[in-house]
Amino acid sequence: MLYNIILVLHVIVAVALVVLVLLQQGKGADAGAAFGSGASGTVFGSRGAANFLTRTTGVLAFLFFALSLALFTLAGDVGKSESIVDQSEQQSQEQESRVPAAPQEDEPEQDNGAPADVPKSD
Repeated sequence: MLYNIILVLHVIVAVALVVLVLLQQGKGADAGAAFGSGASGTVFGSRGAANFLTRTTGVLAFLFFALSLALFTLAGDVGKSESIVDQSEQQSQEQESRVPAAPQEDEPEQDNGAPADVPKSD
């Protein structure tokens, strides 16, 4: 249960981190603002958005790495449980042991892959 919660948080933080990185302007965008571009007058001011986005990206990056390490440590505990294939094999074996086996007819022995109805050559 804890593993699933951390996994969901990890995915949310990863998506938020990607979105924040894509929202940030490159280093060359400041040069355009210096020559009178109107894009510098945003909600946060000319440098306020960069500082806010940079700090938020740093926090999300830290959370991403911390959640990655938590998932790594919890994955060892989850991996100790049996796989679905092993569980299904055990269930089929338990069902076979409960149901008595049907009597099998005696089949003639096959020699060298020859069909049973072909006589053996000596």
